[in-house]
Amino acid sequence: MKAITNTKYVKNLFFLALMLFSATAVVAQEEEEESKPKFSFSGSVDAYYRANLNAPNGEDAQAPGSSFANLPGFALGMANVIGAYEGEKVGFVADLVFGPRGTDAIFASPMYSSTGNIVNQLYAYWNVSDAVTLTFGNFNTFLGYEVISPVANFNYSTSYLFSYGPFSHTGLKADFALSDDFSLMLAVMNPTDLTEFNPTGQYAWGAQLGYSGQYLNLLIDNGSYEVDFTGGFDLSDTFFLGLNAAYFDGDEDDGVGSFAGLAVYPQLATSDTFSIGLRGEYFAETDSFGAVGGSDADGDASVFAVTLTGSATIGDLIIKPELRLDSASEEVFIDNDGNPIGGLSSFVLAAVYSF
Repeated sequence: MKAITNTKYVKNLFFLALMLFSATAVVAQEEEEESKPKFSFSGSVDAYYRANLNAPNGEDAQAPGSSFANLPGFALGMANVIGAYEGEKVGFVADLVFGPRGTDAIFASPMYSSTGNIVNQLYAYWNVSDAVTLTFGNFNTFLGYEVISPVANFNYSTSYLFSYGPFSHTGLKADFALSDDFSLMLAVMNPTDLTEFNPTGQYAWGAQLGYSGQYLNLLIDNGSYEVDFTGGFDLSDTFFLGLNAAYFDGDEDDGVGSFAGLAVYPQLATSDTFSIGLRGEYFAETDSFGAVGGSDADGDASVFAVTLTGSATIGDLIIKPELRLDSASEEVFIDNDGNPIGGLSSFVLAAVYSF
């Protein structure tokens, strides 16, 4: 009886060990699957209709001096295709754009325009630790409230502050999570708009200090610099107020003017599928910077622009009706009779689909 008992005891130990080994293997397999890099595919397409209300349309149509949404009648925005490979430590993003908005966003690829370059962003990153991430390549700018993709902007047309700041940079940046609230970013980059390579041998420097969703940004670029504040506050569950203020000091030796501006973005969610928002912006330039489209004898000009936008969500589709009034200090527009005027009112209806 003793021998039989021992044999059963050994068998029980064997089966217990086998069960423990199987469970460990399953857990290890699950952890391995979770740690494997994950590929994602996303993007958007957008199109719009635009008409002036107090100025000519068609061949003689004018538009505000800001970027994008400036074509008359039914017009195309862009197709944005983003492939990303995300690992625990390393990954990459390849962000490609096609269409008029994409062409404007990358300045028609100034260094390689003949090749039809369509790169909006192209970078690899390394999570050195939980608190430090290094990014190498071409990435959208860290300055400003608005971005290139219409999916991430509340207003469909863009501000002057966004339009005359940098769009993208190519270089190396380091992001530091200093605490739960504080963050720091430092970067060395090619000069602004030289996103494909650097033919000058000079470099730009960037820094960003963040605190609880508020960001103070600095860009120093070969005799010019820009200081920018971007942030926002949830004043209630349905009411948000965004802020953007910037000052740019151009390089006098290169004949580049300066500008300063302030934009506020109150936005109210009236339901789960509809919101309404206003962008009020004041933008002033000196030394014939060239954004407004005209200036006084000293080269100074300013513009006050108000944009009212509705945003209706239907699944993955967003419909955005928009009214905009640009009032400039100089008579930089023309009315339907061809007379110079200082203000332009316009209407835009946009459709933005994201996937």
